[in-house]
Amino acid sequence: MATEHTPTVVLVHGAFADAGSWSGVIAELQDHGVAVVAPPNPLRGLVSDAAYIASVASQIDGPVVLVGHSYGGALITVAGTAANVVGLVYVAAYALEEGESLGELQGRFSLSALVSNLKEATYPVEGAEPAVEVTIEPEAFPAIFAADVPAAVTKVLAAAQRPLAAGAFGEAASAAAWRTKPSWALIAGADQAINPEVERFGAQRAGATIVELDGASHAVAVSQPKAVAELILDAVRATS
Repeated sequence: MATEHTPTVVLVHGAFADAGSWSGVIAELQDHGVAVVAPPNPLRGLVSDAAYIASVASQIDGPVVLVGHSYGGALITVAGTAANVVGLVYVAAYALEEGESLGELQGRFSLSALVSNLKEATYPVEGAEPAVEVTIEPEAFPAIFAADVPAAVTKVLAAAQRPLAAGAFGEAASAAAWRTKPSWALIAGADQAINPEVERFGAQRAGATIVELDGASHAVAVSQPKAVAELILDAVRATS
């Protein structure tokens, strides 16, 4: 399917995960001849993380479709303003409005089970007091993050969590790229990490083309990589 006008897909993972969470999706996209990059998301704050993802995208030759899972959705909302980004795909993700924070968007809806199962730690910040970062309590991780993923896999995912800086919840999006670029969204109907209503509201507000998977957990890219890849391929075809 690849031509010089076929977008490169950039997969942005969210909190409590790493780029390996896209493995099944990457394999599906590569089988279709699509170029894929899955960069590490620093998870240190919406402003700095979005700037990093925008930098990754803008250094790719040709058009780019940005895909964000979870917190990664907030990042592609801002980073998607990069000139060569031609489409946005939200996978069980936050689609923020300009000036809105994750905390503000979540606060309009019932809190998910995630909120009461976060574990705090600190990390050093040069020239300042240590900052707070959060992970999901390991025993709560399977039910909250990956209820439809085999138990053996979930244990590995829980051990390999990457923490999110707590400050990220309060940082506001400086732009909303979905206002000027087409978007697609997958709603994980059984998500316990983000209330599916939050995902749906953001997607509808963005005017996204929406696919709903009723029984899908937050880790839908791990449990249903074919379905996730199919939505991304729809975006690639539409923007080629």
